[in-house]
Formats: sequence, C-alpha cells, structure tokens
Amino acid sequence: MEGFFDEATILLGAAVIGVPLAARLGLGSVLGYLLAGIAIGPALHLLGVDAETLRHYAEFGVVMMLFLIGLELEPRILWEMRDKLIGMGGMQIGLTTMAIAVLSMLMGETFYMSLAIGLILALSSTAIVLQTLSEKGLMKSHGGKATFSVLLTQDIAVIPMLALMPLLAMAPTPHLDATGAIQRTGAHAEAAAAAEEIHLSLIEGLAGWQATLVIVAVIAAVIVGGTYLSSPLFRFVHMARLREIHTATALLIVFGLAFLMALIGLSPALGAFLGGVVLASSEFRHELEANIEPFKGLLLGVFFMSVGAGIDFNVMIENVGTVLGLTLLLVVTKGAILLVLARLFALRGRDRWLFTLGLAQAGEFGFVLISFCLQEDVLPDRLAQKLLLVVALSMLLTPLLFILYDWIAHRLGDHTAATDVHRKHDEIDEQAAIIIAGTGRFGQVVNRMVQMGGLKCTVLDHDLAAIELMRKFGFKAFYGDPTRPVLLHAAGLKTARVLVAALDDRHATTRLVKYARSQRPDIHIVARAQDRVHVYELYQAGADDIVREMFDSSLRAARYVLENMDFSEFEAAEIERAFYKHDRMTLRELAPLWDPAKPLRDNPDYLARARELNRVLETAFVTALEAQDEENRTTDTPSTKPKTVD
Repeated sequence: MEGFFDEATILLGAAVIGVPLAARLGLGSVLGYLLAGIAIGPALHLLGVDAETLRHYAEFGVVMMLFLIGLELEPRILWEMRDKLIGMGGMQIGLTTMAIAVLSMLMGETFYMSLAIGLILALSSTAIVLQTLSEKGLMKSHGGKATFSVLLTQDIAVIPMLALMPLLAMAPTPHLDATGAIQRTGAHAEAAAAAEEIHLSLIEGLAGWQATLVIVAVIAAVIVGGTYLSSPLFRFVHMARLREIHTATALLIVFGLAFLMALIGLSPALGAFLGGVVLASSEFRHELEANIEPFKGLLLGVFFMSVGAGIDFNVMIENVGTVLGLTLLLVVTKGAILLVLARLFALRGRDRWLFTLGLAQAGEFGFVLISFCLQEDVLPDRLAQKLLLVVALSMLLTPLLFILYDWIAHRLGDHTAATDVHRKHDEIDEQAAIIIAGTGRFGQVVNRMVQMGGLKCTVLDHDLAAIELMRKFGFKAFYGDPTRPVLLHAAGLKTARVLVAALDDRHATTRLVKYARSQRPDIHIVARAQDRVHVYELYQAGADDIVREMFDSSLRAARYVLENMDFSEFEAAEIERAFYKHDRMTLRELAPLWDPAKPLRDNPDYLARARELNRVLETAFVTALEAQDEENRTTDTPSTKPKTVD
C-alpha cells in the first residue's frame, strides 16, 4: 500500500506542476503530461515502478476517450458532414499513410511495419490543434472548419486502425487450435486470458463460424440495448437523486462494454466507441459526458505520463540526428500532402496555410497506437522508441508551426481577405436605414423584432450556413464579412442611421465599431458585448448603446427568484429596475478608469471605485425596501406571486 501512495503522489505532483507550466507556454496539456512523465521517469525507476505496467492500467483512459468520441458522433451530424469526412479527411489519411509507408520501405522496413508506421503518423494532435484554434479565434474560419473535419475523421479512423493492427503483426496469420477457434496474441490474448480466469469467455471452444455468430449477436445486443434500455435505466437511477449514483452508472456502462468486448475477444476500445455512438442521440448524453470527463482526463493524463516515463533516452542520444531528421521529414511530408488537399478543396490564402501547418504534426493517438502495436508484436521495441520520440518532437513543433502561420497571415495582409473564403461575397442590391452585422442568436432576435415594427434592415454575416438558414425562413440576408470596409459601405454605411454590431467574435465586433465610428461620427451604434471588459472596449471604440448578451436575461431570472421568495411582483420589478439603473451608472463611472494594459485585479483605482459603488448599491437597496415596507403597511396591499411562463 505504501508503494501505491508513493507512486500516486509522484504522478499527481508531476501533473499539477508540469501541465499548468506547459499550458502557460502554449504547449498544451498533452505535451505537459508527456514532459512531466519524462521528468519523473528516473524517480519511478528508483521506486521499481514499471512504466509499461503503469501504462497498461492507464489505458482505460483511452477507452473512456473513445467512448466520449462516440458520444459526439451523432449519426445525423456525421451524415451531414459526409463529404468533408470522406473526401477531405479520408484522402488525408489515405495519402499520408501511403506516402509514409513508401518512405519507410525505402528505409528498409517491411511492408507490414511500414503500413503500421504510416497509419500511426497519419494522425494529428486533436488536443493541441483544437485548443490553439479556439485560443486564436480561428474555429469558425474556413481553414478552421476544414481542420476540424479532418481531425474528426482521424478520431473516427482510430477504431478501424485498432482493429487492423493485429493483422499487421510480425506473425500475421492467425493460428487455429484443435477445435478450429482462433488463437489470439497480444492484447487480445490478455483479454481472453482475463476472461478465462473467471470462466466467462463467450467464444472459448467454439468453431470459427460459431464465434463469429456470437460476436455479431453481442454487438447487435449492445446496439439494441443502448437504443431502447438506456432511457429506462437512467430514469430508474434518477429516482435516487444522488450524484454519485449517476457517476457510478456512467462508469458501469463503460466498464461493462469494455468487459463484454473482452469476453468475445475484441478490443475494449471498440466496445466503448460503439456504445458511445449508440448513446449519442440519447437525452442523457450530456450527463454521461459530464460524469466521465474527469476520470477520462485523469487516466489519460497518467497514460501520457507513462509514455513519457517509458521513453528510452539512450535511443535519443544514440540516434539524435536520425530522430530529428525523421521528425522534419514527417512535418514536410504531411505539410506537402495537406497543401495539395487545400488547393484541391478550394482553400485559399490564410485558410490554406492554417490547414497545412495546423495538421502537419503527429498526434496523441500515435502514443496509443504505438503502445498497442508493441502489445500486438507489430513493431519491435527499438523502432517503437524512435517513433515515440518522433511523435513527441513533432507535437513540440506545433506552437512553432502556428507562429509560422501567424507570420504568413501577416505577410498576406488584408488584400487576401476577399479570397479567404470558399465563395465570393454577395452583391448587395439594396440598402436600408438599419444595418445588422451578425445573424447569431443575438442578431436574429434584433432583426425579427425590428421587422415586426415595420422597418427594413440590411443584414450581413460571414457564416454561410446561418445566411442560408435565414433565407429558408423567408428573411433576406447577405453573405460577406461585415468588418470589410468595401462590404460595409456597399451595405449603406454612409446613409444608415443605426448600426447593430452583433458578431460572435468580440474582437471583430470591436474593430467594426471603431471603423464605423471613424467613418460616421453621427451614426448610432448598438453593440453586443460578451462581458464587462468587452463593454469598456466598445465604449472606447465609440459605441452608443452597449448590451451585454446575458445581462437582461439574468435580470429576469433574478426577478423570478425574488418573486418566489415572498417578494411581490411589484417589489421584485422595483429591485430589478434599481439594479439596472445602478449597473448602468457603475459602468459609466468605471469605464474611464479601465486600462486595457492592466488586468482588473491589478488596477487599484478601478478596484477602489468599484468597492465604493457596491456600498452605494447596498445602501440604495436597503432604503428602497424600507420605503416599500412602510408603504405596504399604510396601504395594506396584499402580496401576490403569480407564476411566470416564458
């Protein structure tokens, strides 16, 4: 037991220190866990901990990850994305696998090992790339959407890759025992052995055709059970009204599916993925995700640390030139293929380079597949160690690749903006006194209410899907980037009376307000703000009316709370009105004190004034409530609490 506490303390301590540092440096959590594992490798060896054994237990995090991936893959959404998934994503995996396999064979590897290497290195880092795209606000660009589609295809492709790897073993032909049943090796042998120990193997002693029927029947039972039995199960569990029972149920589903697949000799990861896909349309999908996510993250982190701890740096020292050369060759080869695909699928300008440089590295699933290949005797240990180093180094290069993208995007400049889209912007054939930039949830409500008042609007947005959806419902809108001066002037900026800046991107909204104010000092600008700091940014940019997207709905929610806590409807409305007036006054008072170069917590003048205004708010509320109580006593007004239905 003491050994367990030693190991757990070292692992958790390394994660707590290493991962935040890596995130602060822009390297991402995966590389943080990997570097933490490298750092604690010597300590684990001193304690006699075998990194391979540790990785074996931590691989259950991979099973959980594949279950969560399955939950995200709702069949309807997959069908709608089939063109990009099969076309762009499928071609990337296929071409990269073939190119790397050919290069591996030219270097003297066998066909089976070369194909395995190609499959491993064809994948990119979902964790690092998606995190970077989100941080840079590039997810909604055409390059970002194309990159996401390819990453999604790669995540799905891991499942058939796991199924294919045992067939590429150095002794690839399966052996039959006296009964005709297949003798399994590697991970399949371990799963079968575990089942045999408790005498619960469902295919032990069966002929090949009989085992196949059992496997098909079990998979069919998983699909049918997940479709029709999951809802009754979760409703029954919900009766306990205990959070831990919901968590236990989610873990039971994943453990049960993995064990069931082991009983029929298949990969536990396959069962978890299949169960996730089946439950993707369930009403309890989000609850499952929330319950499993912490366990998945922690176990997966331990898995990546075990990979780092197991890296043989003697191999790195002896082959430093080879490993660096192979890493650069990988990035160049994948980049060349991605660049060709970007041209083929009409990505232009900055989007083309985002797609090319963003996916040019290997990914965290490479660690999973390399570990699996070692278990299945697909790759020798020495070659697997080199591949681990190549995958890790290529991931370390990812921040540099995005820096290169930023440099290229800056060099391309605004003159490429018109070509950074799949299609040309619409020709605007009419102008109105009101321009609405942005057709998200915020802009749509504004547009519909203004039109209800009998007024016409010119609506712009660079989200083609949103524009096409509006047109299906009979609303006219124009496709194009509202922050582009040419398009904004074509929409009638010179003559419009009101501009509504309702874009999802806060930085784009601020740029739009600043430009519109510089061109039209007299135009009235209504701007959507995401938070309090964004209010100050828009205030400095020149917006007239600034609306925080969640503020009014939060006021209504607070009013309903008061009405159900023995306040009358009038009292709750008065408090709401007073808070609204005070908050607007507070914003006006604090806006001149806001310094964009300082975080709010480091601005003493701002903090001092904010505290003073909060005390004013408390005093005003107490005075208002006392006055209202006095009025109620003199008029004997009964308190009413009607239900509110929105």
